[in-house]
Amino acid sequence: MKQTLVVKIGTSSLTQPESGQLALSTIAALVETLTQLRQIGHRVVLVSSGAVGVGCSRLNLKERPKKMALKQAIAAVGQGRLIRVYDDLFTTLGQPIAQVLLTRRELIERSCYVNASNTFTSLFELGVIPIVNENDTVAIEELKFGDNDTLSALVASLIQANWLFLLTDVDRLYSADPRLVPDAQPISLVNAQEFAQLQVKAGDKGSQWGTGGMATKLTAARLATSAGVRTVITHGQKPENLLKILQGEAIGTQFEPQPSNENARKRWIAYGLLPSGKIYLDQGAIRAICRQGKSLLAAGITKVEGQFEASDAIQLCDQQGQEVARGIVNYSSLDIEKIKGHHSDKIADILGYGGAETIVHRDNLVIQEGRKMRKTLT
Repeated sequence: MKQTLVVKIGTSSLTQPESGQLALSTIAALVETLTQLRQIGHRVVLVSSGAVGVGCSRLNLKERPKKMALKQAIAAVGQGRLIRVYDDLFTTLGQPIAQVLLTRRELIERSCYVNASNTFTSLFELGVIPIVNENDTVAIEELKFGDNDTLSALVASLIQANWLFLLTDVDRLYSADPRLVPDAQPISLVNAQEFAQLQVKAGDKGSQWGTGGMATKLTAARLATSAGVRTVITHGQKPENLLKILQGEAIGTQFEPQPSNENARKRWIAYGLLPSGKIYLDQGAIRAICRQGKSLLAAGITKVEGQFEASDAIQLCDQQGQEVARGIVNYSSLDIEKIKGHHSDKIADILGYGGAETIVHRDNLVIQEGRKMRKTLT
């Protein structure tokens, strides 16, 4: 069966740990595997880290820079070399590729989000393998993905992928870092209920050349599985395992996807937008939006946090600050501060103008998957 696959490979797998030089044998094996997957009919996207690491190597730098402007300049040096290596290897096998550089802005703006989705669809129709990276050269801190694990999960959601493969420097997820804890227990399969209670000691840093670590991979797995994408953590130096996993072999750690019937607009709200603030709700409002499918009204709001404008994305939280949903607001934070706790028929009198009856309409509101699960179980 033809499936859509997103494969993310980290800097720790692409480069030599000491020097930061490209690990060409690993890259060649990855290219061969992805080409085979494409030849048997799968749609394949590669999310590749490594631009900054390769740039550091090219410029003979001994460690990853910390200043944003310097990091962006080095990424510009490394990205060209990295994509050239990929192009040379894929061309040898007759497989065309495309470079796709993204910032969070492309996913925040609805028109850009749709255009990005359409571009991937057209590339698949042309038989091309898109190679995706964050556009480090122009991304500003507020709009950065933070790491390519998160980027890969958002791309998987964008293109409604069936699988997300996170290739790293360990063979699977363990209860603790096996390099530091010899008796760490391997974890082979995590279902949706288990993921909610999963407790592992996951480091937040990979190699000295990368930005990831197991913690970012777990975050990416949560994002992807909540969008209905089956996610696998497996060894980056054995890319041939991807074919075996698709054939049913139990390799690496697999995270089962949660059922997802959300439309494209709601996926964009849930995974594409960055919230600009928080609105705290009473129990009645939480019950109405989470269990009864209602819109959010001003009467159920107890507190407003942050500054935002109408049409911005915001988090909807319970009294403890736990996010229960997110959505697009119809009023600014200043206006909501004035009308919170009041009935909708009082809004015009309080603000001096007539606006929407709802603070967040149900069509622009996405409930957290955990809340949906708890609703089903109760």
